[in-house]
Amino acid sequence: MNTWRNASLVATAAALLALTTACGQDQGAQSPNGQTVGNAAPAQGGYGNGDAYGSGDGYGDAKDAGTAKAKPAGQLATWDSKKLGQVLTDSAGFTMYRFDKDTAQPPKSNCDDACLKAWPVVPADGAKAAPGVDQSLLGEVTAADGTKQLTIDGWPMYRYAMDTKPGDAKGQGVGGVWYAAGPDGKKASPAAAQPADLAGLSTRKDPKLGEIVVDKNGMTVYRFLKDSAWPIKSNCVDTCAENWPAVAPVAKNDTKGILKKGFMTYNRPDGGKQQTINCWPVYTYSGDKKPGDTNGQGVGGTWYAASPEGKPVGAPK
Repeated sequence: MNTWRNASLVATAAALLALTTACGQDQGAQSPNGQTVGNAAPAQGGYGNGDAYGSGDGYGDAKDAGTAKAKPAGQLATWDSKKLGQVLTDSAGFTMYRFDKDTAQPPKSNCDDACLKAWPVVPADGAKAAPGVDQSLLGEVTAADGTKQLTIDGWPMYRYAMDTKPGDAKGQGVGGVWYAAGPDGKKASPAAAQPADLAGLSTRKDPKLGEIVVDKNGMTVYRFLKDSAWPIKSNCVDTCAENWPAVAPVAKNDTKGILKKGFMTYNRPDGGKQQTINCWPVYTYSGDKKPGDTNGQGVGGTWYAASPEGKPVGAPK
């Protein structure tokens, strides 16, 4: 009787062992939500030696990034890049980035868990604004991994796993959606770095719009769809003209990359004089606060940045 009972217990134990092995016990038990618990193998790769920056003070390989907690940003700073303009960095000098698929109003991070391995969040705790930037622009949003992520003017901030030393900006333009951030959370802009070197009218390469016209201060130049080119006529007057100041006349030899055909001065209805490109009156926008801003793009479905040929960039056909 005891022999039969012992054999039964052995068989039962074997069955339970087979069952638990089939359920993944040999690699750690599974919780109801599918996350491995128990004796799971430690994560491989990642930031290296438990340091948030990994070997060489960098994030290491993007494909091999792990889940170590990122170092706090601390006192934010900027460095001047001839190519990118003023670039925002953390206290260690690592470039910060923003993601075009995120939103600033309301703040929302759309970089999921897999994305965060290559683009680790910048923690919000203890971050201080770069010199000359209002601390009130700094905020936070909850990232996909639960981290309280730093936002600047609503935009979530990230570092890039492939940046291995201060001054690197290898994430610039990745996928056409990742860009180095400026000190105010907007995209870093070369026009903002050296406006004094610009001609009366010239062009700059905007990450979203392509080649657009800027004035001598680096401010974006716009076209109004309700104007006409022949006869030349501006239909932006009174209050409109206050919000959309006319570009003052510019000498042809004080331009760079601008179409010279139809480059003439227009006598406005209010008595002022306005520059035209290809006979189209051009303007700046009062809502643009600094070089590189394009806040006027698409306003009212009638205002668009001007191309070097005077065409409205991005306007419906």
